[in-house]
Amino acid sequence: MVGTLVNAAAIIVGSSIGLVFRKNLPVKYQDIYFQAVGLFTMLLGVKMAIDIASPLLVVLSLVLGGFAGVRMQLEKRTEQLGDYIKAKTRSNNDRFSEGLITAFLLFCMGSMTIVGAIEEGFGKTSDLLLTKSIMDFFSSVMLASGLGIGVLFSFILLLLFQGGITLLVSIAGKDIPGELISEITVVGGIILIGLSINLLKIKKIEIINLLPALIFICLFVWLKLRFF
Repeated sequence: MVGTLVNAAAIIVGSSIGLVFRKNLPVKYQDIYFQAVGLFTMLLGVKMAIDIASPLLVVLSLVLGGFAGVRMQLEKRTEQLGDYIKAKTRSNNDRFSEGLITAFLLFCMGSMTIVGAIEEGFGKTSDLLLTKSIMDFFSSVMLASGLGIGVLFSFILLLLFQGGITLLVSIAGKDIPGELISEITVVGGIILIGLSINLLKIKKIEIINLLPALIFICLFVWLKLRFF
């Protein structure tokens, strides 16, 4: 868990620095910043999703994952969590939940998160997560300067998600098929494309409700490799 703990610390420190800059950042610069981040996030998502090997499984995962997310009200519950943390910290940031969700998705949907957490779970190396920590440090500076303190608290979700993968692999550890990692990355990329659409204010997409798709794609790929 060393890599994940360092990653979380990097986000805390980077976000704290970004909050200092936020006080002096005019709104017009915040707007152009998020347009730039939105376009970059779309490019990143396309790059991750372009190597899709099983389109049907990915579509089924997104649809069923979306249904499950709506059923469990994940988007609403995440916003409630953000509002709860906001109230407890007495923050007056009106973009708290947006910052929390945006930062979590950007920090956790990439292939570096999945592969790095798996490698650490196998006890091989933390190098990938440590490299990711440096990238997330600089990203959190910029995100917090635009979205505020909600970005800082994304470290909690990162610990749960990224640390959870490491813990799960360490307990039930076997060699993870490359196809599984690849298709998880594809689904994560599509989710990032949805996030970019939100950042660019093209349309409001309930991204958090799609997160169960990551579980469904794992199930479908496992079934494919096991029986076909």
